[in-house]
Amino acid sequence: MTALPEAGVLYVVATPIGHLGDLTRRAEKVLKSVQIVAAEDTRRTRGLLDHIDHHVPELVSLHEHNEQQMLPKLVSRLQAGTDIAIVSDAGTPLVNDPGYLLVGAAHAAGIRIVPIPGACSITTALSVCPLPCQPFLYVGFLPAKSNNRQRALQGYLAQSHALVFLEAPHRILACLADIALLCERRVMLGRELTKQYETVLVGSPEEVMRALGEQPKGEFTCIIEAVAGVEQNHDHVKVLTALLTELPAAKAAKVAASICGARKSEMYELALTLAAK
Repeated sequence: MTALPEAGVLYVVATPIGHLGDLTRRAEKVLKSVQIVAAEDTRRTRGLLDHIDHHVPELVSLHEHNEQQMLPKLVSRLQAGTDIAIVSDAGTPLVNDPGYLLVGAAHAAGIRIVPIPGACSITTALSVCPLPCQPFLYVGFLPAKSNNRQRALQGYLAQSHALVFLEAPHRILACLADIALLCERRVMLGRELTKQYETVLVGSPEEVMRALGEQPKGEFTCIIEAVAGVEQNHDHVKVLTALLTELPAAKAAKVAASICGARKSEMYELALTLAAK
């Protein structure tokens, strides 16, 4: 749909994931030019605006719990000629953050939508990853419960792609334990990226768990390495599930490894997990 010439512009503005110096000049210029900034957390965004010495005319809240209710007001303001910038707590909006509904509604209304690129935890982590990570699959947060998380991981790890996801500090150790149970791939954790205590840890899941200690803190961006030898045409879970109806776990794992071109130890761990359900 052609953008309405008299309408305002919706700017999707990336903000720093930690270091405030990562705000681009273009992003600063846009934030100082718009009439409304729609922020996931107005308190955090106000701190960013203070950093650039700017007091926006209107700072409104736009998060996952109120986005649907805010759509009519914001789209109406855009149609009336008001420029709006949308920002998330940190990084690029819509990448695991609110904004999808507003962007969709603005597009449907013929509003011009302009990306203002910048910081993103996913690309930041990938840029310093020493493990094979092309191509990669980004999946956001994994399920919180271990059984659900293992099922999700089984599906993702059946592919050769690197797996990129986010994890909270109170779940990172349990998540690494599940990865160790399901595969022998190495992992990289980026903790507090661009912040004062930025840390990058690389190794087996067990090695990284030991490095983290018992009470890890910080926000984590995680990468499980790509493995060229994994065949994407086979679903490991389906193959093993079928074999386990006729064979003990060890034999089923050996046959599945041959069929799927995977490691026998990886298939055996998966077989034990499936057999226990």
